[in-house]
Order: sequence, then structure tokens, then C-alpha cells
Amino acid sequence: MVHADVVIEGADRADAAAVAAVLAAAGEAARVDGVAPLSEQTLLELRHGAPGARELLARRGDGAVVGYAHLEVSDADEGPSGELFVAPGARGAGVGRRLAAALVGEARERDADGRLRVWAHGKLPAADHLAAEAGFAAFRELWQMRRDVDLPVPETARPAGVSVRTFVPGRDDEAWLAVNAKAFAHHPEQGSWTQDDLSRRIAEPWFDPAGFFLAEDESGRLIGFHWTKVHAAAGGEGPLGEVYVVGVDPSAQGSGLGKLLTAVGLTHLAQTEAGGGPLAEVLLYVDADNEAAVSVYTRLGFRVHTVDVMYRLEG
Repeated sequence: MVHADVVIEGADRADAAAVAAVLAAAGEAARVDGVAPLSEQTLLELRHGAPGARELLARRGDGAVVGYAHLEVSDADEGPSGELFVAPGARGAGVGRRLAAALVGEARERDADGRLRVWAHGKLPAADHLAAEAGFAAFRELWQMRRDVDLPVPETARPAGVSVRTFVPGRDDEAWLAVNAKAFAHHPEQGSWTQDDLSRRIAEPWFDPAGFFLAEDESGRLIGFHWTKVHAAAGGEGPLGEVYVVGVDPSAQGSGLGKLLTAVGLTHLAQTEAGGGPLAEVLLYVDADNEAAVSVYTRLGFRVHTVDVMYRLEG
């Protein structure tokens, strides 16, 4: 059965009312599923717009938003990627299939090879079923791992000549973007960040430069960083810390700097309070096939909490 009165609308950028409706529907989906349906990057692009992005809204006859899909085309190497979800009250009626088909159509207009990758958060059976129906196959898993905030942080030696300080917005932007690009040259989702990407996050309510650590060598050159994040309590869950991103310049890799920066950030989060009390847990995201990183995080007490799956259009 398909909702006959549901219409799929496309726009290069959603207006304020549509953004509010999508966020409300996403919040309801998160409450029902136990996992947010949209990534931070998609939420930022929804709210602020992005070159080449495309928004697809599934609306009922009364105008209510019952589904949403987002397409972004910033990765020239891997091709377009997207996310989609259906509001809980509209599931099982074909809305997801229609959104997926519309997303595929939009991607094919923008990519000569007809490529499309789609994230599904939480490894939910319904998402896997929809992906298979639409001709997608799973090829990547991203793990969210967590640990108790009060677990001991191993003592870590500081590499010779290295000093650690906190980020200064406006002064450190250019140097940080350069190191981030080098550290994540193999990871375009992170390594391709621009000044706009950085500035939007600096403007977010959660941003705190006191939790953004920079490592410098004896000459004052930036060679690594650990950016932490604090999530406010939500959905009955206490405030959470996050190992948001840790990066080391390739010239300094193998020196133990990554371990030092990780320890500095974890110690900071253990001493951080939000909403009048300590954080409950610390989370991070890591690709499941990154065996070296998974091993390091497991030794630090992190355990798999949720799994996100990326599907790729086959044929």
C-alpha cells in the first residue's frame, strides 16, 4: 500500500518552515528508533545549505512532512551520497521506496556513472530491507563506541619538544585546516573540510575551545589535534562527551602523539560538567575495518554501542 496523497518535493535548499518540520520528524524518529536518522553533516547542510546539495521532502496532502532525503555531491572521487528517513507514523506505506527512488533519480542527474552511497543509522532491519529492494548493497560500517567517562586514562609520555595548548578561533583556523587535510587525505569526508565547515561548527552551541587541543613542535608548527565535543542530555540519556576528531600530521605519525592527544582529551572530558553534573559516557566513531584504531580504542575501554551502515547502489 502506498500513501496516494504523499508528494515528493525537491529543492536546492529547504526554507525555514521545512527545516523545522524535518527536524521535528527526525526527533520523533530518533525517539522511536533509539538512534538519530541524520548525521551532523546532513543537519548542517539542511540548516545552512551547501553547493550542489538537494533536499527531498515527502509531504502528506495536509502539508505535513512524513519523510526526508538529502543528497550531497562534494566527493568527486566516490560520487554522490545521501541519507533518508520516514516518520514513524508513515512507515509501511511505500514512502521510503518513493524517497529512495527520487534520491537515485537526483543522483543520476548529477553523476555520469549513476553512483550513489546512502547512510543508514543504527543498522535497523527496515533500512536493510529498503536498501535491498532499491538495489543497494552494504559495503561499509561505522561503529559508535562508548566508554564510561571515569575509566582510568593511561599515562602517556609526551614526545620530545611537543607542547599542547587550546585552539584560538580566527587565529588557528588556517593551520588547523591544513593539518586536518593532510591527516585525513585518505578520508575525504573529513579531509575535505573548508573554512565554511569549520566556521559552522565553531558557531554551534556545543563548541568550546577549551576542549579543542592543539599539539605543536618546538618551532610552533601545528602537528596534531584532538577536538572534543559535549552532547547535552537528550532522550532520557545523560550528557555525553565525544572524541570528535583526532588527527596527526603525517610527519609526526609514529611518535606517540596520537596517544598523547587522545589521553589529553579523555582527561578533559572526565573533568567536564554539563547540566550541573559530570558526563555519563564518552563516545567516538570509527570505521569497523580500521583494525588498528579499533584495537587502540578497545584497550582504552571503548565498546561498540551502535552501528551505521553505508549502502552503495549496485548496477
